[in-house]
This record gives sequence, C-alpha cells and structure tokens, in this order.
Amino acid sequence: MSYIAERRQEEKERRRAEIVDAAEAAGREVGLDALTMDDVARRARLSRALLYVYFQDRSDLMFGLAERAMNMLHARFVEAAERNRTGLEQVSAMGRAYVAFSQEFPTLFDALARCELESNDPSEFSPSEQACAAGGDKLQAALVASIENGIRDGSIRGDITSPLLMSVTLWGFMHGIIQLTTTKAHALTHHGVTARALIDHAISMITRDLKA
Repeated sequence: MSYIAERRQEEKERRRAEIVDAAEAAGREVGLDALTMDDVARRARLSRALLYVYFQDRSDLMFGLAERAMNMLHARFVEAAERNRTGLEQVSAMGRAYVAFSQEFPTLFDALARCELESNDPSEFSPSEQACAAGGDKLQAALVASIENGIRDGSIRGDITSPLLMSVTLWGFMHGIIQLTTTKAHALTHHGVTARALIDHAISMITRDLKA
C-alpha cells in the first residue's frame, strides 16, 4: 500500500471512530431507542450525507457500537487471563470483567445486546456487521483458550468435550444475568435480591459447575 493510500485509510478509520464516539455520547444522553442519525451527525459535526458514507443506516451504526464493545471486552478478557494463574480463575475473572464492563459502559452493552438479537445472513453482512462478528470470534477464542487451559492444568473438569460449546453457553448465561440485573432491578429488589448478590451467585454456579 502506498503512503497516500495508507494516509487515506488512517483518515477513514479516524473519522469512523469519531462517529462511533459521537453515537456513544449521544446514546448516553438520549438512550439508544431515541438515537437518530441526525443526533450523531450533529455531535460529530458532519453532514448526514457524509455520515451515510461510513454507516449505511441506524442499524449499521449499532453494529459499529457493538464492534467497539467486543474489542473492549476482548482486551479485558485478555487482561483477566494474564492476571490469573489457573483456567478456572481466568474464566471467573472474565465473568466479573464482563459485569464490570456492562456497568461502566451501559450504552455499549445495550448496543451489544441489541445486535446479538439480529439474525441476518452472514453473506449479506455489512462491513460493520462483519467487524462485529470478527470481534465476537476473538472474544470467544479468548474464553475457549482459558477453558482449555483449565482442562490442562486440572482446575476445570476434563470431561468437557467441547470448550467452544461451553464458552458459548457461559457467554449466554452471563449475558442473561447482566440483562436481568439491569432490566428487572425493581422486581429483584421486591424479592429482596440485590444485583450484586445475583451476579456473585451466578459466578459461583459457573465456578462450581466447571471445577474439576
């Protein structure tokens, strides 16, 4: 790639990141339900026409937010693995990292949850959907690696025949628990259950089920 082409690509990536920044900031203010492309264009100081060069529609922009969420989560999963010795400890730390992320970046978690409900044909994915899917693959790979590490070091049961299936199951379980604590907080309080207690119980169940 020539120097000029590299500069153009860098500029394109920078502008795209600025648009996602604007969407995240606007989403924090008005919520993703009310977020419009006009809101994002104004905050990013771009014309609507230029915004549509980078994201074909509002749904595509949601995948841009979800891609950011995936990449940030992947970095936190890698850090969790590096800070813990056994595979079981790594998986537990990843679960807590996911919870912490959802609390620190609720707008990104919301975008991630919305995009995970989509079931589009992969052959028809937009570039943002493709990037989001690639981010999800990296995330699962990190979790699978920790499960495999646990099987090797003896901290995780050796009868797990598919670390990938276990990884997807754990992801879905923790994702559901986090959504429960955010969307049903009043109902949980009514029953005398705190979000922290539910999360601690969920991670304890995961650890107990995986433990060798």
